[in-house]
Amino acid sequence: MGFSLLFFLLISLRPTVSVDGNLDLIQKTCKSTKYYELCLSSLKSDSTSPKADTKDLARVMIRIGKDNATATNSYLSSQMLSTTNNTLMKKIIKECADKYASASEALYNAVQDLGAELYDYAYMHVMAAADYPNSCHNAFKRYPGLICNKRRWLEANL
Repeated sequence: MGFSLLFFLLISLRPTVSVDGNLDLIQKTCKSTKYYELCLSSLKSDSTSPKADTKDLARVMIRIGKDNATATNSYLSSQMLSTTNNTLMKKIIKECADKYASASEALYNAVQDLGAELYDYAYMHVMAAADYPNSCHNAFKRYPGLICNKRRWLEANL
């Protein structure tokens, strides 16, 4: 969800756009995403959103994505030590933790790029961050016997 929203925000950045204290820009932005309700609740959760311009909304969404990636990385890292004796499962969990760390770093870079008005680079970093969770999913797909274990592990731990 967040990455389709970020894509929209990054391609429509205009420094002079202002919301003037209403939610019109938030609603318009969220209508262009796949997950309208999630977008709306995410942007409304930040107290700066109602007065934000497009660039500020992009920052809010990137920060939310970065916080999520960081929390997921921390959780996965903590689970490597305590969840299983299966060496292969631990290897994949570590790979996933590393991917989420990379996603967090890419989103950090995207915020820096936005500040420098390097929108192409911000877009590139957001797209890279969006792909890292797919790499985690694909890591489990490489070992079909672990898919069932993955589902059980996710149900028990997430």
